[in-house]
Amino acid sequence: MYVADSRASTSTAAQASAEGTARRVSAGRYRTAVAPTVLALGTVSLITDVSSEMVTAVLPLYLVAGLGLSPLGFGLLDGIYNGFSALVRLAGGHLADRGGGRHKWVAGLGYGISAACKPLLLLATSLTPIGLILAADRTGKGLRTAPRDALISLSSTPETRGRAFGVHRAMDTAGALLGPLVAFLILRATVDGYDAVFTVSFCVAVVGVLVLVLFVPGASPSARVPATDTPSRPTIRAALRLLRGRDLRRITICALLLGLATMSDSFVYLLLQRRLGVPDRWFALLPLGTAAAFLLLAMPLGRLADRVGRWRVFLAGHAALLLAYALLLTSWHGTALPYAVLLLHGTFYAATDGVLMAAASDSVPEELRSSGLAVVQTGQAMARFACSLGFGAAWSMWGDRTALLASTVALALCATVSLTALRPREATA
Repeated sequence: MYVADSRASTSTAAQASAEGTARRVSAGRYRTAVAPTVLALGTVSLITDVSSEMVTAVLPLYLVAGLGLSPLGFGLLDGIYNGFSALVRLAGGHLADRGGGRHKWVAGLGYGISAACKPLLLLATSLTPIGLILAADRTGKGLRTAPRDALISLSSTPETRGRAFGVHRAMDTAGALLGPLVAFLILRATVDGYDAVFTVSFCVAVVGVLVLVLFVPGASPSARVPATDTPSRPTIRAALRLLRGRDLRRITICALLLGLATMSDSFVYLLLQRRLGVPDRWFALLPLGTAAAFLLLAMPLGRLADRVGRWRVFLAGHAALLLAYALLLTSWHGTALPYAVLLLHGTFYAATDGVLMAAASDSVPEELRSSGLAVVQTGQAMARFACSLGFGAAWSMWGDRTALLASTVALALCATVSLTALRPREATA
């Protein structure tokens, strides 16, 4: 069990010895590779992201152009796709923590549910069934995300968590890079392109589940001695009580605020298509730019966050996103516009996704690691769900430019508030 050592008292001499061992392990890991568990989970995420991003790359065009949904209807579905997992993340985190060694199996259940949803898209042609399928798919994501990130955190030392999450996110993004490319090739090579994309996506997702079952360890050894000998009982109420702590409460509030002003990736790609008149057959390639930047920058920015402070890198990532929104608002239509926007968009993810989890891990005890991370993820996911609904409604009523302007102003305000709130903590770090 992950917290077996934390349930027994340890002598001062034993603690000193263990802490010395932890420091040596930390230094060795920093010089060499990350933990094997991180690499195995990265492989699972790479394969799974090939599957999920195949669908994500074609879904906006399939829904808007193929099925004729309005921006408001698409905003509702996109909000479900990106925010419904918020309803089950705490449950997934609780199940993983309560069993001690169940992190792998709860994550596996989540991956399996998402895989099973892919072929069902072949049967859905209207708003309601598509919404239900996407909700089930995101339920799977909600179940797996916190246990997976807890495994990464528990397999790493505090000094190298940013790097470990960076390695995982880089591997995950390699799949995100390949997924749209595979979808593009399938659309060009087949007559019923969307059906073929959904079918291949299902097959790839099944491979990801098999890799998880066969190669990811069921438990994560920890060389560290817990900071306390009085662990919290792993319940959802105990996880929510973690918000009484100043650091985690501030992390969660800032993630929620910034999420309220972060529109979904799909809207960024739709805005680019409208600005530049990108043909439908090339639309699936737009996520490649974001994924490429994310892949190249995830590890360097994760290591930078370990050295200079995770919140500095996190807020810098939102500054990059703000600049991307500003470019979309300008009248510039040059050929460099999509490259610049997608580069900034990928930089945003590289500087925030894994870095946020690394920062939150520092404020969550091991016995509640999965549940505590789920609290932060839930707040962020709910905020992005609300942003997708709001952006879709604003686009339908006032047009895409007004909706984008409102999101840009909101992001600037939320980033300013977060910078003010986090400055004292960085100053005393």
